[in-house]
Amino acid sequence: EWPETGRLALYLLGLRAACPPPDPSPQRSLVTWLKYYLEEDWAGSRRHGHPLTSYYQYSLGVLALCVHRKRVREEVIRRLLAAEHHGRLGHAGGSAVDTEAVVALAFTCLERERLVGARLAAELRAATHRVRRRMVEAQGSDGFFGNVYSTPWAMQVFIATNTCQAQPAYGRAMAALLENLDAFTTTATMAQALPALHGRSYLDIASMHCQEEPDTLRPISAEPPPEMLGNMTVRLVVECPQPWCPQRWLYNQLVSARAGTSLLDVLRAATTQGPPDFTFVTQNTPQGPFLSEVLGLEAKQQQRSYWQLLTAPDTSLQMGVADYRPEDGQTLILRLSEW
Repeated sequence: EWPETGRLALYLLGLRAACPPPDPSPQRSLVTWLKYYLEEDWAGSRRHGHPLTSYYQYSLGVLALCVHRKRVREEVIRRLLAAEHHGRLGHAGGSAVDTEAVVALAFTCLERERLVGARLAAELRAATHRVRRRMVEAQGSDGFFGNVYSTPWAMQVFIATNTCQAQPAYGRAMAALLENLDAFTTTATMAQALPALHGRSYLDIASMHCQEEPDTLRPISAEPPPEMLGNMTVRLVVECPQPWCPQRWLYNQLVSARAGTSLLDVLRAATTQGPPDFTFVTQNTPQGPFLSEVLGLEAKQQQRSYWQLLTAPDTSLQMGVADYRPEDGQTLILRLSEW
């Protein structure tokens, strides 16, 4: 089985933020498991020089341990330092902002909580400075650092390092985020955006005084989105440009679906409108459904491949299959890509 590094790290961060009961026994067990996953994550793919999961999950694990004030071996930290120094944190054709941001948060936490020596702390501080500089240089004209979802992660880095007011790029990112709050529809994405909107970062979890936290949680009843009438027609294209693919173009058909529905609903509609037959498989993740298989071709971590979602001609979507809502006449592309 694959190490559950990222999932367990997020759970431990949420557990600490929710002010758990005083008995630390269950937390100690989970922390021990996370330390084990960090070692398994790397050892299982040592010959490739990268984690079995991803540097994003790996750095989340380090961050979660730090927030719980648990030390990690220096070798574990230096793996992330080497990846940052040699530019290995990104994936082919995609942005590395979210991964670099989590790495920088982990480094800042380790330094702030004094879980490393002075020499290593200076190296971590320098690496975080490099990450911040790259974020500013890569900020788009739309104000985003990478995309709408990686932007809150990047903003948390500026918050954690107290550089918000001195950096105009932060203000532009905040303005862009406020104009695109409707993109954050899942619990996981909201959990990334809310701290940044309130001028906080995940590092603040480590210094929370739980006995002073008021019980202010109240259930709310969200209004359902307005129902859109009529149908729409989109073109669905499946591409497989990898060497092991049977052919480059696997599917190219018009698909009819209800107007205003999600890309996931479009894929479901396509399964009923053959020939040719269309099939797909999704996996549940904290970020919502993840497209894992299309037309029998599975995206495999061993091959560092994933199903990329695009609109024609070559614009990568900033939302998942359950969040993105296509428009009538669009061409949607599912492309098996490497990361």
